[in-house]
Amino acid sequence: MGNTFVILKPIIHGLMKVVGMTSQLVEIEPGTTMHFWVPTKSVHPNNKSSNKPPVLFVHGFVANGIMTWLFQILSLSSDLAVYVPDLIFFGDSITTRPERSTSIQAECLAKGMMKLGVEKFSLVGLSYGGMVGFKLAQMYPHMVESMVMSSTIIEMTESISNASLKNIGFTNWPDFLLPKTVSGVKVLLSIGSHKLPWLPEFFYKDFHEAMFSNRKEKVELLEALVVNDKDATIKTPNYSQRIYILCGDDDKIFNMAFSDDMKETLGKYTTIQYIKNAGHLVQLERPCTYNHYLKKFLSSS
Repeated sequence: MGNTFVILKPIIHGLMKVVGMTSQLVEIEPGTTMHFWVPTKSVHPNNKSSNKPPVLFVHGFVANGIMTWLFQILSLSSDLAVYVPDLIFFGDSITTRPERSTSIQAECLAKGMMKLGVEKFSLVGLSYGGMVGFKLAQMYPHMVESMVMSSTIIEMTESISNASLKNIGFTNWPDFLLPKTVSGVKVLLSIGSHKLPWLPEFFYKDFHEAMFSNRKEKVELLEALVVNDKDATIKTPNYSQRIYILCGDDDKIFNMAFSDDMKETLGKYTTIQYIKNAGHLVQLERPCTYNHYLKKFLSSS
């Protein structure tokens, strides 16, 4: 059986073209390049700005931007100017810089959006992408107008990390998020889902081959992600943006207790919505319901 993702690539690229999206490599600085999917109209020299509100979608740790947000792009790109990056060391985004923190990811996103001519946007973040998103809103508050956060936490402190790993039965994040075997991929996707649909064996094999490149750098990203409780930089979150927490009710990685705590911490500008029968990968498991709430929030923000 050929690689599923090699076969899917031209299909996905064709779909993107149909919904008015194009692939763009943006040089952030010498040695750092970030890949974005952007509205095709935005790259035409005679059409600098669109009247559609811009939204930045930031993916989690397991896949790239397009695999994470495909259903959202197809549903939302007619009403919104959708921007979907690959974070550094995912997809076609790369850097020679040695730092691995969420701050570096946030800085590259901000610079990338500025280079694409977008100075203000709403942000949708999933899991690791949510943590990067919170950092981006902290570092560049004038750029982020509102946030939708799914299956995430504000910052991965040691105590949150330990509690979450205990919930899923792992002792460290690389063993869980960077599986070395096909059976490890199955465990990862079943923990990430409320109910994993039947998938043929070759899918797991191809997923394993396609999604876990730059392993050394990704291990370093995960090591940099966990901060000592006393070094947490976002002790008293003071976000001016409206924040919408949109999660599955069966997230095994960051369960409802984590999300409820986060809402409490973030305060009065934050609302929360749980989607029934959905896990950590809520945007893939229940795309219609997820997109319904997403559109509602983004059109009101």
